[in-house]
Amino acid sequence: MVKKLANLGFLVGVVLILSQCANKGTADGGPKDITPPIIVNSFPENFSVNFDSNEIKIYFDEYIKMKDLQKQLIISPLMDPSPEITPLGSASKYIKIKILDTLQPNTTYAFNFGESITDNNEGNVFEYYKYVFSTGSFIDSLSVTGIVTDALNKVVDERIAVLLYEVDSTFTDSIPYKQKPKYITVTDSVSGFSLENIKKGTYLLAALKEENPDYIFQQKTDKIGYKRRMITVPSDTAYVLKMFKESVDYKFKRAKQISSTTLAFGYEGPAETMAIKLLSETPEEFSSTIVKEVDKDTLNYWFRPKLEVDSLVFEVTNAKFIDTVVVKIKDFKSDSLVFKSLSSTLKLHELYKLSATIPLDSLDVSKIQIMDRDSLFLEPSVKFDTLNNIVELDFEKSESNNYKIQMLPGTFTDFYGAKNDTLNFTANTKLQETYGDVRIEVRNGVYPIIVQLTTDQGEVVESSVAIEASPVDFKSVTPGMYSLRVIFDSNQNGKYDTGDYLSKLQPERVSYASKLVEVRAGWDTIEEFILED
Repeated sequence: MVKKLANLGFLVGVVLILSQCANKGTADGGPKDITPPIIVNSFPENFSVNFDSNEIKIYFDEYIKMKDLQKQLIISPLMDPSPEITPLGSASKYIKIKILDTLQPNTTYAFNFGESITDNNEGNVFEYYKYVFSTGSFIDSLSVTGIVTDALNKVVDERIAVLLYEVDSTFTDSIPYKQKPKYITVTDSVSGFSLENIKKGTYLLAALKEENPDYIFQQKTDKIGYKRRMITVPSDTAYVLKMFKESVDYKFKRAKQISSTTLAFGYEGPAETMAIKLLSETPEEFSSTIVKEVDKDTLNYWFRPKLEVDSLVFEVTNAKFIDTVVVKIKDFKSDSLVFKSLSSTLKLHELYKLSATIPLDSLDVSKIQIMDRDSLFLEPSVKFDTLNNIVELDFEKSESNNYKIQMLPGTFTDFYGAKNDTLNFTANTKLQETYGDVRIEVRNGVYPIIVQLTTDQGEVVESSVAIEASPVDFKSVTPGMYSLRVIFDSNQNGKYDTGDYLSKLQPERVSYASKLVEVRAGWDTIEEFILED
């Protein structure tokens, strides 16, 4: 019995020792798996010819998942309907592609999976796998390469679709608006592109950045780029496509009542020649005025007196467009006259601006009082922007000063005869040393040009039109880092003009300086910008 107990004690001791040894560390499972999945085989084989199957299976050496397949997968030429691809959302050792479209004869198809294939455990990406087959006796191996830029902005959008439209008996200039392309790819991380497995032929080369990708150009939302001349394949040329947002064509949208005597006429595109004419009968004392709504494509139509009618009929014209519009009239509340300051901190050369909720008929400048910090009264000059219903005051300003701006009762009379009560506003200026001055010396300019400083987001901070070779000065610039660009104003209208695909117009040329402009408080900066020929 004693011997058995001794043996039992020995065994317990051994177990305890082994247990302690085991607890000194834990196994880490070996090195982390960083290897992407490997294709074992595929049926039919990749790069098959005389393809006549309606199903493809691609097998891997481990379980895989599909990630962002709708965004990553590019099928060229496009299939309609799109193939059914599984698995989606679950792990599998194979990908199955079920083809639902009728395949074109003697055509090479390519499935580019981008970065959508990952292993199930670690998420290692199997990058840019491409499955290719041909319904003919050989694989098309020609390609078109190039780069995509932005016509106006320094930063180029990501994943721009680059498209080839085959020029055949059905081709028309409007094809990007109506049909999907023959071949498609997307730009890489450096905005380059390569359209591969293309057959010999003549093509329209274009690119789209779409809000809702369907490879059909929507002028209102999409950017487009294109080569004006058709390209021929094969070609050794590396093409450059400049993306631009077209100006939207004019279109009248709708009219609606927004107050008892105010109607809103919405539109798209340019409205410089847009006119609104009331066709309904009105009393002799009837009158109307039109004001553009700030930051909206809307013209507000104000009328007096209030009309007791069920509806009003209008004719809306713009150049060659004519629309007849019926607006239902309901019992609405009347508007009240309210003023809003559009300025607070002013630079010495800036105007003080004030907006009103109702169109103004007249103003009495003698009732406007401006007093600075030292109680000195300043004499303002007044400008009135009737289209936007904005009052602009110009007065002598000095640095680091405060201003009290008062409009006495009756300064303004609105469209309905109402007058303002006393209005009090304030404005101020900063020390000039808090700003910086910038001089831009442009070399090799073809005039006129537009010289601009912009933020990283492309917002224009300073802009000046130069009509001859002389320095361009920007005074009182807020300190910061800015991009410097020049717009070649080829049509001499003082603004940037974008392109138009149907008219075969490319955007006006824009050049950026290679380095940023640093504006420092209290400093004068001189920058030389040498334009390339």
